[in-house]
Amino acid sequence: MTTATITARCFGDGDPLYEAYHDTEWGVPVHGEAPLLERIALEGFQSGLSWITVLRKRDAFREVFHGFEPAAVAGMEEDDVERLLADARIIRNRQKIEATIGNARAVLALHESGQTLDELFWSFAPPPRPAPLVSFEGMMSTSPESVAMAKTLKKLGFRFFGPTTAYAAMQACGLVDDHLASCPVVLARGSLTG
Repeated sequence: MTTATITARCFGDGDPLYEAYHDTEWGVPVHGEAPLLERIALEGFQSGLSWITVLRKRDAFREVFHGFEPAAVAGMEEDDVERLLADARIIRNRQKIEATIGNARAVLALHESGQTLDELFWSFAPPPRPAPLVSFEGMMSTSPESVAMAKTLKKLGFRFFGPTTAYAAMQACGLVDDHLASCPVVLARGSLTG
């Protein structure tokens, strides 16, 4: 079978939730403080786990973290952390929970300095690829932009957000488009423009 004849998704085939995420969200541009804070938090929670685990818990994460509205999350305190550590609906990791709260506080500090997370995040977008990737071998796990993003966000107080997590967030939020050329999403784009 040649690469051109593969029509499987880049990932997610066989699980309706995963397929829907791949087809409608992954690689689609995301803007706004709460949606970006959510993606940063979920990428951090995913560290060491499979993405489908996070997707299955996403609604609970949205509930317990107040829709990822930065001010609401930043206002969470130790009793909230303890409550979340007892909530089996989410990934119960103290460092990741505390990092999410700390990252929301870092977003508010950005606002106080006259910046937005949206502007900062998107300032690291690389130029678009000239053509889709043809294989997973061409897919990176970090990039110069993700290294720079992670370094900048760390200086601004963000936690649990290294270069690999930053690159995964860039993929998830549409700063980079790593859909393979043979992916149905890319093939559908071609049929819409052709």
